[in-house]
Amino acid sequence: MSTAERNPEHTPRLDMAHLAPDVYKAMVRLDAAAGQGVDPTLLELVKIRASQINHCAFCVDMHSKDALAHGESVDRVIQLSAWEESRHFYSAKEVAAIELTEAVTVLTDGFVPDEVYEKAAAHFDEKELAHLIAAITVINAWNRFGVSTRMVPGHYRPAARQH
Repeated sequence: MSTAERNPEHTPRLDMAHLAPDVYKAMVRLDAAAGQGVDPTLLELVKIRASQINHCAFCVDMHSKDALAHGESVDRVIQLSAWEESRHFYSAKEVAAIELTEAVTVLTDGFVPDEVYEKAAAHFDEKELAHLIAAITVINAWNRFGVSTRMVPGHYRPAARQH
């Protein structure tokens, strides 16, 4: 399909970085602090999955591109939305993190089930688990900014290819 045949991009509602710079800068610092000690590839998988659940197209675009820049495979990024039927693409540790991501992101029952938490706790030490939960919480906040302000996907470019 040519660019001319595509639907036009929507217009963002507002620019959080410009209109609330202190909040934006604090979120960037919180994001960096939350991800400390978490494997960068796993962190991107978690960010993609939460963003898929929250329908944040901007964040799905950004974190998919960042995952690929970190050396993640296209297959694993594509299969993430159907990970339950594609478990063989992921390690047990990654599945535990993805399950925890879903439980923290979708709090429809009002809590994270014990079995989901215990599975994650079996794969991560307490400090790693604390940072993983923080990273999941932060991406959910970013998703809310992205969705409510209608950030436009498709224009993000990773800083540099990293391995």
